[in-house]
Amino acid sequence: MSAKNFTILVCEPLAQAPMAWLKGVARVIEGGCACEAFAANAQDATGLVVRTYTNVDRALLDRLPNLKVVGRAGVGVDNIDLDACAARGVTVVHTPDANTQAVVEYVVCLLADALRPRVFLDHALPLDQWENARSEIVASRQMNELTLGILGCGRVGSRLAEVAQAIGFRVLFNDLLNATPAHASSAMRVDAATLFRESDILSIHIDGRPSNGDFVGAPLIGLMRSDVLVINTSRGMVLQTAALALFLQANAKARAILDVHDPEPFTADNPLVKLPNAFLAPHLASRTETAMTNMSWVVRDVIEVAMGRTPTFQAGSKT
Repeated sequence: MSAKNFTILVCEPLAQAPMAWLKGVARVIEGGCACEAFAANAQDATGLVVRTYTNVDRALLDRLPNLKVVGRAGVGVDNIDLDACAARGVTVVHTPDANTQAVVEYVVCLLADALRPRVFLDHALPLDQWENARSEIVASRQMNELTLGILGCGRVGSRLAEVAQAIGFRVLFNDLLNATPAHASSAMRVDAATLFRESDILSIHIDGRPSNGDFVGAPLIGLMRSDVLVINTSRGMVLQTAALALFLQANAKARAILDVHDPEPFTADNPLVKLPNAFLAPHLASRTETAMTNMSWVVRDVIEVAMGRTPTFQAGSKT
């Protein structure tokens, strides 16, 4: 059977080249699951492609009786009910290494911004102002004097450990699944309490499975140093927002940089919004053209499954 016989529903935008390829091999319907085109083609759909903001739950699957495959253009599959898919014989594929480099680069950039303040000049300064500018911009400590704690050593956490070690950080890590950084030989495994107690910077990289909800809650947050820097680029739901807000209010030297939120977009009543030591970004860590293209190539595995072949990256497999 030709792939041209398959209808693939694409609920969120994909990068240009993978989308063009998909349109060349299958019948593609674009639009969210609430649009008319989706409803008109749901009965015939073989494949469904989503990103972050489409929830593939039992109700949605009930609308897709002939579905064979769900493609997640990205790493996490917490927006997909894997049990419901398995019960219906629907294969879930994703792109687990598509954005590793992008996210690690983003975290390193955040570290540089937070730890090495700088100023740029757009005009010449007289000597006294020049000296003032230089005297006001002084980092309190170098990176090789700091301990970076990494919660979660999957692909991103493991790569970050390697890069941070090369920069000079002392690296501690804790992983809920007992993973170990592959190329960070001096990184030290510790329990979660020690990680939170000893880290100058805490970078969170655990996934959004339900059991991780509010994992970073008041008990662990209360162990953190009063001048800690917390970075979360994983999932908003793993961190208890209210507990973090109370900690930041009580510890003026502590800072939090959050790229992910629960919900997204965050709402005006989020207690972190007005705190001067909380910095909220609109989920940007994976936003490079390369990473977005890599994630969008999940469409190859979607077609592989539709054709009855084995995909490269099936969610839940060890690959």
